[in-house]
Amino acid sequence: MQRKPAKRPKLSLDDYECGVLAADVGILSRAITLVESNHPSHEVLAQDLLTRLLPKTGNSIRVGITGVPGAGKSTLIESLGCQLCETGHRVAILAVDPSSSVTGGSILGDKTRMENLVRQSNAYIRPSPSSGSLGGVGRKSRETLLLCEAAGYDVILVETVGVGQNEITVRSMVDCFLLILLAGAGDELQGMKKGVMEIADLLAVNKADGDNVTRATIACAESNRVLHFLQPATPGWETRCVTCSALIPQTLAALWANVEAFMISTRESGAFGARRKRQSIEWMHAMIDGELRHRFFRDPRVKQLLPGIEKQVANQTLPAATAVRRIMEGF
Repeated sequence: MQRKPAKRPKLSLDDYECGVLAADVGILSRAITLVESNHPSHEVLAQDLLTRLLPKTGNSIRVGITGVPGAGKSTLIESLGCQLCETGHRVAILAVDPSSSVTGGSILGDKTRMENLVRQSNAYIRPSPSSGSLGGVGRKSRETLLLCEAAGYDVILVETVGVGQNEITVRSMVDCFLLILLAGAGDELQGMKKGVMEIADLLAVNKADGDNVTRATIACAESNRVLHFLQPATPGWETRCVTCSALIPQTLAALWANVEAFMISTRESGAFGARRKRQSIEWMHAMIDGELRHRFFRDPRVKQLLPGIEKQVANQTLPAATAVRRIMEGF
């Protein structure tokens, strides 16, 4: 007879707080699962935990990383993460996967893709479903970021689904935004790149190794030429492009040196602190929007009205604007 696995003991608020502050990876993972949960009792406990931990957050370098398809983003992140760990940093990777449209779960599995980084004792990788969020950033990713900071991770790398969605979302939760490019990706990507280039602080042409060095160098020079005509994403910082390769440690060190230069420059100018404060306010407003939407669709009267009104709109017997007005009047 097969024995059922023993249930894990339920953790108290004190257990969660002490475990996260002690950098207990098991409890940190459970705390992140707690903040990702939509269960009402879990949401209350999660917010109490975040309130307690908030004074211990804010001490990391937050870097958002996106890139065109095939640019080698995950491989680069793994190599960079390993190098940062070897130099004494504690690195958390928030690898946000696209969600399965059927189950809502993660379908890429970054832990299996970052085999070397997983073995680093001072690295933590958390793949989580985006749940359809624009920009590939999960609704609870900000809370996850704070928990990792409270656990003592001083570098947070947020890997997004990829260029093509609303990358403003990740821009709103990180200090430095890095765009990974690929030499010779084709003119069809130029419009896509330009939109993201306008919000990027640093660009990196990846896979600058072997026979691709010359192409990468030319692509980098072209990107720097374009950047000259764009408004910098961060006041007082000149957005720049560099070349790099996951296979060449020196290029990764140079890439990170640019991130550190960005942090020093923005802290000295005051742009760093101003952005963090602005992000907190924007986060609050986003949460208000989410809560209002949540309460609206839970309202009994809205639940009663919605199916019939949706049917009328679908059959084109009721204008959408009139439908909205009727539902709002019911609410």
